[in-house]
Amino acid sequence: MKHKPSKHHPNRGLHNWLLYDTMDSFFEKHSGLIKGSAVDLGAGSSPYKSYFLTLADHYLSVDWSDSYHEVDIDIIADLNKPLPLEQERADVVISLSVLEHLHSPQVMLSESHRILRSSGAIILQVPWQWWIHEAPHDYYRYTPQRLKTLLEEAGFIEVTVEPQAGLFTTLTLKLNYFSLRFVRGPGLMRKCARAVLSILWYIGQKTAPLLDRLDSNWSLETMGYFITARKP
Repeated sequence: MKHKPSKHHPNRGLHNWLLYDTMDSFFEKHSGLIKGSAVDLGAGSSPYKSYFLTLADHYLSVDWSDSYHEVDIDIIADLNKPLPLEQERADVVISLSVLEHLHSPQVMLSESHRILRSSGAIILQVPWQWWIHEAPHDYYRYTPQRLKTLLEEAGFIEVTVEPQAGLFTTLTLKLNYFSLRFVRGPGLMRKCARAVLSILWYIGQKTAPLLDRLDSNWSLETMGYFITARKP
């Protein structure tokens, strides 16, 4: 990989770079799906825009008006409702860590199918073992079986669900995020705490992928899932 797609992601840090490395590996594996006109649903601050534009010709960000991300977006829309986009205008729809925040996820998936051109692809990522976030708009955690039926009910075919990581990566990242709460107090105290924790964070994130080899079924204890599917 010449450069990390998540290199400029605002949430990438010393405590969680392994999380974003898993995303980078997924994009590298499925880079052939990103082409033509790309629509990013729930784009937030569009942290992957520059990467997507190395593969696609056009990029369109969509998010709702009360998004937690204070940035300019191309189209303001509620993803629980029909999208203000014409039929068959996209070659790929991308939506990362968004489906859990929708109270009507089937609407978004059906609309994604509608705006995709024939043989267009959808790329999703959803959390599984992850804390409640962006409350009160955090509604679901999806099993692989439910993800597959949701996509098929929306009209998609060739649905593939991949676990994001194994047990040890999941545990390491959850512990890292928990330990981040202890970086507080006066400036010097914060610096000392971060210095000590950074060493532990690094060792844990370097070791976890190796220990994941002991986990024979990542799907059972993963932190999240990647999904790809295609419109007929």
